[in-house]
Amino acid sequence: IPGSGHKYYLQFTTEDYRSGENAGSCLATVLYPKTSSPPVVNIKCTPTKDQKQIQEEDNRLYQKIRRQTKPIIGNNIPDSYGNIEPALEPAWALAVAGSSYIMWEKSTETVGYFMAQAKSVKQWIRKDDFIEFDYTILLHKIPTQEIISCHMRLTWLPGHPLKVKYFCASEHQELEDGSGMESGSAAGISHERGARR
Repeated sequence: IPGSGHKYYLQFTTEDYRSGENAGSCLATVLYPKTSSPPVVNIKCTPTKDQKQIQEEDNRLYQKIRRQTKPIIGNNIPDSYGNIEPALEPAWALAVAGSSYIMWEKSTETVGYFMAQAKSVKQWIRKDDFIEFDYTILLHKIPTQEIISCHMRLTWLPGHPLKVKYFCASEHQELEDGSGMESGSAAGISHERGARR
């Protein structure tokens, strides 16, 4: 688009990161402005699961976290062999969902990010129904292969958008709000497959 930047039209499928099953198909437009602003993304997805099933999965994940007798605390998720302790799987699921906001905002036309690891996680006990976690996550920067360390605070309640605030120390950014505008699903986290820029 003359004077604005490059606009891409994408069609891709998503898959459940745990089971590998097809989670749906999406159509998206992505505009990378000429300025250093985040990309402008319009996306429409058709999930293979119905909304009720997604809500049930979210509620199961939420109840699993709420039933914990002690706050979830962990390090190096996954470990150097790619393993995740079962007790830390809910924290990992939320880390994947939360980091996706950071990756969307930081990506440019020539630079992308992937979450490599949650170096640390700590759950905060709240008086309301929301659950809250602090993370230190490592993002793999492509194509430079640099590892970026980010602090991320995530707050979630099923049926509400994830609230994500983050600071990536190596890039000297202010605390940013990467929260979503729409209701998100932590249980139905997916990643794109087949999309190429």
